[in-house]
Amino acid sequence: MSTMTLVPWGGSEELWSRTALYLAAQGFAVSASVHGWSPPHRRVLELKQHGVDVRLRPSEPVWSRARRRILDSNSTWVRTQVEKLISSGCPELVVYSDGGNFPPIELIELCVVKELPFVTISQANSESSERNWFDDPLAERYRAVLPAARRCFFVSRANQHLAENQIGCDLPNAEVVYNPFNVDINASPPWPPLGELRLASVARLYVPSKGQDILLEALADSLWASRKWRLSFYGDGPNRVTLERLVLRLGLQDRISFEGHVASVEKIWAENHVLVMPSRYEGLPLVVVEAMLCGRPVVATNVAGNSEIVDDGVTGFLADAPTVPLYGRALNRLWERRSELEDMGRAAAKHVREKIPADPVRIFAEKIKDLL
Repeated sequence: MSTMTLVPWGGSEELWSRTALYLAAQGFAVSASVHGWSPPHRRVLELKQHGVDVRLRPSEPVWSRARRRILDSNSTWVRTQVEKLISSGCPELVVYSDGGNFPPIELIELCVVKELPFVTISQANSESSERNWFDDPLAERYRAVLPAARRCFFVSRANQHLAENQIGCDLPNAEVVYNPFNVDINASPPWPPLGELRLASVARLYVPSKGQDILLEALADSLWASRKWRLSFYGDGPNRVTLERLVLRLGLQDRISFEGHVASVEKIWAENHVLVMPSRYEGLPLVVVEAMLCGRPVVATNVAGNSEIVDDGVTGFLADAPTVPLYGRALNRLWERRSELEDMGRAAAKHVREKIPADPVRIFAEKIKDLL
């Protein structure tokens, strides 16, 4: 069951969906509950085509939201929909995948009440987001039910540690797993000529999490005016127009382009030297793994799992926090060592292959089978 409701698809959906396909291909009966976008995303249709019983949850009607507020009810629309699925399917194991720190408490309590085995997958976390720091009664409810999970999976140790702080207890059943990536494990795109430094930002154009404004402000510093560089944004999102206007306000329109979605990750890295990732919060970004697999160094903020995979000064550079001054310092370190970038990229390619398994889906699917 995916709790994603903000967009039809995202990086948080890769692990559960590919695992569902893997298990269905092995003969397991797999059902999936997802938000009912119209039309359904192509990846949801792919699940259906390969034997996964997909249940589309309708959006909560306005009258239902109003009724909950009036009655101060804990019973949510999503819980009602999931309870129907559970009642009709009698699952042997429920897998909750959440794009944040934990799935909604009502869904976890549902499994505890019905004595159903369950696991959680937490795909990201933020120490500065109000919604991720629970008030005391809600934190107590999480402390009461999370130990009942067969596993609480996180995508980085940093996310796990922060989540444990947010509920006020250790989770002995916690475990770190990795997301599947969208590039060949043996990818080796050629290193582009270094006539000008080519920077690539590969992320959803969503400033609150991805921090593209920090990057633009740092590059608007007078130090970068005389340097030869270009920046390409890959991806789309709700803040594209805002970012385009910020580029104009900062006078960077001759240096920056918006490329939209590019299907081939290797094509991106055949044309660029460095991944720039000024995130305010993360899990363990797939784009960091993919860039390093392609032999490219990374300039990232030291949030979530970035420091678990980027070796500062060896495979890339880390800014101590997502602020313009600190990220600007990391970019300046990159510029000062630009003659070493190809060697750093080779070190990144070697390092990431030692850290990340070649087939995260198979490994995660085997963990699920062991729990069954």
